[in-house]
Amino acid sequence: MASARVLCLFNRKVGLNKTLAQARCSSVRFRRNICSSPSRPQSCMSSWVIDQYGTNGVLKYTEEVPIPTINSANEVMIKVIAASLNPLDVAMRGGYGATLLNLRRDPLSFMNNYNEFPLILGRDLSGVVVDCGSKVNHFAPGDEVWAAIPPWKQGSLAEYVTLTEYEVSHKPRSVSHIEAASFPYVASTAVSALGHTGGLCSESSSNKRVLITGASGGVGTFSIQLLKAWGAHVTVTCSQNAEGLVRGLGADEVVDYTAGDVAEQLEMMEKFDVILDNVGGDTEQWATSLLKPWSGAKYVTLVSPLLLNTDSMGLLDGTFQAVLTLHNTAFQILPVVEAQFPFAHVPQAFQKLEEGHARGKTVIKVAEEDDSCCTESADSLHEVQGATRQN
Repeated sequence: MASARVLCLFNRKVGLNKTLAQARCSSVRFRRNICSSPSRPQSCMSSWVIDQYGTNGVLKYTEEVPIPTINSANEVMIKVIAASLNPLDVAMRGGYGATLLNLRRDPLSFMNNYNEFPLILGRDLSGVVVDCGSKVNHFAPGDEVWAAIPPWKQGSLAEYVTLTEYEVSHKPRSVSHIEAASFPYVASTAVSALGHTGGLCSESSSNKRVLITGASGGVGTFSIQLLKAWGAHVTVTCSQNAEGLVRGLGADEVVDYTAGDVAEQLEMMEKFDVILDNVGGDTEQWATSLLKPWSGAKYVTLVSPLLLNTDSMGLLDGTFQAVLTLHNTAFQILPVVEAQFPFAHVPQAFQKLEEGHARGKTVIKVAEEDDSCCTESADSLHEVQGATRQN
């Protein structure tokens, strides 16, 4: 289980007037971080990409992906320190949602033979701002940030990403980049599912009964803590060896799905106001019978179809930003990081995620955290971006 350090999730945006003098790295170091090989152009970065959809074998490491540049006034360029994987990454690797996502990337993709490859996966990141567009008001180079990347944009399994400032928030200082990378996408998903769709919030959840199936994964572990902070009664399903984890996060009742028929065990309990399904399969066939009748009770699934559900909940349009800027709300959440992999072992991280039975998040260290204390000088950054434009 991750460090027991506690974070305040909702972190006010600060540092509007930070200057580059806060911390600098030399131009030599910046160029080395971007391109370590003399044969590579000075506008490239290391990334994990796919050139086709398929199984784990399609993942490919490359040092030839162009560094993303700031193309609009409200964008920020971020050096990625840590990223984490979600089930959506595995699904997208296999081509899930490709047609809809390509339409989002290019509305005319169905007419002009649009090619989304090479495609960089990864939805979560924690890192450091290295440059800002002229109309960015809330960030400055050197700011430590975290973000959930929309699935139609290039992902976080790369040295750098470019996002709008509305898709980014300041990282709490109380957590490391590794811990911070475990939060964004699951936080967005949990708040979208339980709040926007389930109708729960801090004012309406007291004494509400909520069931979470498959509660030991990233979304489940976050949801338990969110619901307990809101005052709900939380019942979860998981395997016996995850019981200690979910009880430690606040679960009131735990049903071991390996100890017999889950539906039968749950039928013996009081009915639920909201069910959050992280399992799918035949769950929907019996779960709806567990809802309180004539009370507006809701069944919310994150499994089928994942992309359409999360889109309708608003996740893909910046829910994470809303999560972090809710007014007059503060609660404590523990990061739950089950496994950590170096950047060179991204395929192994995907394999770990595909094995299932998660106990929190799988995180990838893209760069050393010590590097995050320094911000590349403006001259070096502009020099590299100038080389990008010339190439």
